Amino acid sequence: MKKGSLARREARIGWCYAALPLCGFAVFFLVPFLISILRSFQKGLTQEFVGLENYAELLQSEAFRTAAINTLRFIAFAVPLNVLIGLLIALALYRLIARASFFRTVFLIPYVIPVSATVMFFQILFERSGFINTVLRMIGAEPVSFLDSSNAFYILLLLYLWKNFGYNMVLFLAGLSRIPRDYSDAACIDGAGTLQTFWYITMPLLAPTFFFVFVISIMNSFKVFREAYALGGEYPHESIYMLQHFMNNNLLNLNYQRVSTASLYVFVVIVLLVLLLYLRRQKKGEYQL
Repeated sequence: MKKGSLARREARIGWCYAALPLCGFAVFFLVPFLISILRSFQKGLTQEFVGLENYAELLQSEAFRTAAINTLRFIAFAVPLNVLIGLLIALALYRLIARASFFRTVFLIPYVIPVSATVMFFQILFERSGFINTVLRMIGAEPVSFLDSSNAFYILLLLYLWKNFGYNMVLFLAGLSRIPRDYSDAACIDGAGTLQTFWYITMPLLAPTFFFVFVISIMNSFKVFREAYALGGEYPHESIYMLQHFMNNNLLNLNYQRVSTASLYVFVVIVLLVLLLYLRRQKKGEYQL
């Protein structure tokens, strides 16, 4: 059999295997996405074409601006902290080879625990009648409304970090394991200190892992609605009213045009953030082992 006919046969077999996943992607992701784009340019039940009117109107909505500011604020805090904590713990475990598997399992457990159980634990701690307020009453102090004040933002941030840093830790450990120890040993022989070795050898070689971890962290930070909804319900404290709250409430009100427009704004923000990370990575160059 000729190479050309064999390649065509393998290509046909490959397309047959990929047909079902591609159809599922088209039906459940691509087609709804295209419908959302179309709906964002329409108005009302008559589906009259109104151009960019929905986009301009949404920017004037106080509820949307509040949700957008809270979401961007959460990303600005959560993503760097999540990456930093995962990296620091990975570096610590990488040096403790003997007990690394035990601690890796312990730190990864919060990631696999269901969201409902995690939120219940935090509610037991921070509710008005929770553990912390019970202790405050016992010592004669006034109870604090953690979930009904601006403290709710920091509780949500703590919940997100506690649940997600373990996954980043595993990714960084995988990246560190690909770096030969000969590099750091050679640097030590040449007189480089620990910080110099980390900055000039470990960091550049971890660049691909950093890129992937940042992208995953950004994606996960947009999914914090589950935790925020479980903590505060449909209308939580203003500090944790996220874009997903806004879209969910408009979806319940059957305002599909607003939901479609808001979802496209979120899509554009995610694409821009990932694109900025990609361009920064390309500018700095790729290090291969």
